[in-house]
Amino acid sequence: MDEGVEPCRSGGYSYYRHNDKNRPDDQNPAKSTHRVQPTSHSDEEPTLNRICIIANPAARGVRARLESLERLTRNVVIKTTQGPGDAEAQTERAIDQGFETIVAAGGDGTINEVVNGIGHAPVALGILPMGTVNVFALELGIPFNLLAAWKVIRARKIRSIDLASANGHLFVQMAGVGLDAQIVERNSRRVKHVLGPLSYLLTATQVAAERPPRLRVLVENQPAREGSFVLVGNGRFYGGPFSLFNEADIQDGLLDVYVFKSMNYVALMRYFRGVLFGSLAKFSDVHYFKANHLVVKSDRHVPLEADGELAGHSPVEFSVRRRKLRVLVPA
Repeated sequence: MDEGVEPCRSGGYSYYRHNDKNRPDDQNPAKSTHRVQPTSHSDEEPTLNRICIIANPAARGVRARLESLERLTRNVVIKTTQGPGDAEAQTERAIDQGFETIVAAGGDGTINEVVNGIGHAPVALGILPMGTVNVFALELGIPFNLLAAWKVIRARKIRSIDLASANGHLFVQMAGVGLDAQIVERNSRRVKHVLGPLSYLLTATQVAAERPPRLRVLVENQPAREGSFVLVGNGRFYGGPFSLFNEADIQDGLLDVYVFKSMNYVALMRYFRGVLFGSLAKFSDVHYFKANHLVVKSDRHVPLEADGELAGHSPVEFSVRRRKLRVLVPA
């Protein structure tokens, strides 16, 4: 059962439970909420009263850092998620309750859910990097130190970035049809939590041994392109500190697209080497281009991932809206 926090007359905090009948009626946060309010902190910015943190306690390292987070944050509501999809629902409720800044505390999957909860609402997104992978935080230069990341949120510097979508599912960093989505589809949350990034490599060796799908990529007024898997980037980084989409600009209103013709062990090793040396776009069996809209069709049911989370199956329609998401970034 979750607990909340409210000030005591003697100073400090007292904890209430959500079924406490003695709680005041005007303090009724959503399920799994920690409300933190200081007794006397006149130097706190008024804007902090309208911040809601959505924390994923299942993300790697988050549970141990929640207490530190509560000590850092004042005049802030912390809501912990209960499972897949809950971060999106909690975000939607927070916006309905009037919060002006929604902070995602977790990995890229948590951020993606929060972004889908925000949609096109005129609120700001803050990031507290935690979890297995934090590619979006890396893209924006947000520090991985909790205190430093919280200072970024308090500084209130906002940058408007492009907001991409795949079949209506929003994403901020990258998406894929085929190989990486197949890996995500088979990679259980339990294995990912235990092994971290290594789990993706182990699953990739299994997928690479199978017959790849045939994908067809369609862009208006351009010849169709065919391949075995497709990667779509809004930002530069993919899967960690790998600058895959070297020409990507997260504010240009365009998606960067790779179409890979092959999907066997030898080809994948060659592609990976191309990423490391920055020569991937020059390969004869790789198509690299930019577009604000494209459609990926396939000869069979092929999974789609967005920001590292399974988001559906082919066919997939990609689009992007320029500078539609407001994000708190370092000065």
